[in-house]
Amino acid sequence: MIAVRVCRYSVPARFIGRTVRVVLRSSDLVVFNGRTEIARHPRLTAKGAERVVLDHFLEVLLAKPGAMAGSEALDQARREGRFTAAHEAFWAAAKSAEGDTEGTKDLVHVLLLHRHLEHRDVVAGIRSALAVGAHTADVVALEARKAAQADGRSPTVAVTGPAPGLPGPEPSEVVSLSAHRGTRLPADQRPLPALERWDQLLNQSRKDAP
Repeated sequence: MIAVRVCRYSVPARFIGRTVRVVLRSSDLVVFNGRTEIARHPRLTAKGAERVVLDHFLEVLLAKPGAMAGSEALDQARREGRFTAAHEAFWAAAKSAEGDTEGTKDLVHVLLLHRHLEHRDVVAGIRSALAVGAHTADVVALEARKAAQADGRSPTVAVTGPAPGLPGPEPSEVVSLSAHRGTRLPADQRPLPALERWDQLLNQSRKDAP
């Protein structure tokens, strides 16, 4: 968690102990590690308010699955509709089959899929997996990709955008320096290579080669 003004916001657990940069705008707060955006939250104003994103704690929950059930991050995900009835059903089925600890780990692995698959596809994957009695992230991932492809979409999200209802990043004119330099290079005027002597080169013995 980071403290900004009178409120607290979560950041991914891998940044514990690191210094981050915060941009506070009228409606949202964006957190950067260097130039890379690592978190985005709606701006809070009430003193002591906290905004906690479940995804930020998934690596911790894999090591300590017992902390999932009573976590504020889970409560907020439920209230915001990100942790759906399908997730609840998967969790219950996994715990019934594997026990609380391993079943919760199975759930966390499914939640990690949201980082590179669309939310609706993961939910569809969960429902399909449950329909055949499966409760593993591999089956959910497969069914999620099939759901996207059946809808004519790419199954993988290349870049994670802001959370629903939040504005995207400010427009930027920054381009790759390599790309910029490439546009300034003169056109290649060299002739195409001639292949008339190719057969002769292939037939030439090693000791005769220049």
